[in-house]
Amino acid sequence: MKRILFAVLLAVVGSICVQAQGVGRIVSLAPSLTKNVYYLEAQSKLVGCTSYCDMGVADSKEVVATAVKVNIEKVISLKPDLVIATTITNPETIAMLKKYGVRVEVFSTAKSFDEICQQTLRLGKIIGADDAAKRVTDAATTRVKEIVALNEGKVAPRVFFQIGAKPLFTVIPNTFMNDYITFAGGINVVTETKRGTISREAVIASNPDVIFIVTMGLVGDEEKQVWEGYKSLNATKNRRIFIIDSNKASTPTPVTFVETLETIAELIK
Repeated sequence: MKRILFAVLLAVVGSICVQAQGVGRIVSLAPSLTKNVYYLEAQSKLVGCTSYCDMGVADSKEVVATAVKVNIEKVISLKPDLVIATTITNPETIAMLKKYGVRVEVFSTAKSFDEICQQTLRLGKIIGADDAAKRVTDAATTRVKEIVALNEGKVAPRVFFQIGAKPLFTVIPNTFMNDYITFAGGINVVTETKRGTISREAVIASNPDVIFIVTMGLVGDEEKQVWEGYKSLNATKNRRIFIIDSNKASTPTPVTFVETLETIAELIK
């Protein structure tokens, strides 16, 4: 019996090792995961990505999907060892890929910087890039701690962070983007809504000291002009309305999180 149990254990461990070492062809269905593959120096394994994956597209990787629609036939034709996706991908698509024998690993939307790091470490383990994942997350964690320490004891400005226009959509607590505000020493003026939608009147009533708006093409600039039209707002009076790169801010990876946090911390002080 002991021999049988030992043999089973060896088989399980061996299977896990083979899975990690055997990942030679990866298809990514999310920009954040594509970026992380590059940050983990595993881009040579990436054979397919979405049209929104700037790194993959620039590197001439095969485009197999838009933001939400996946060309299943094209994915299968690339013969991937692994498809990585987020919960944004249609569950039916994931089920179909699995039906065709494709290994799919799904990552939920990270709710905090810590979870971003945990997911990066998980990805590293899956694709055989454990050491690179640890280097990336350790460096990011160290930098975040430095920024947090710099803002301790300072007066906390009240911040409104806009990420959508029609309807007006904002960063809410218990999300990784809320960590940008708190880590930079600010206070999110939005605490009541759980879905992120908010009225312009509610924002005006909260009178934020700083307003951040992610880039939304021309819409981002238009929104900045709208807020600047409210002369009674502290953010308007003190010229503290800023545009933030959505390609970084809305993409949950350790590297882009730190880059965004550095920008916000510099603007917020």
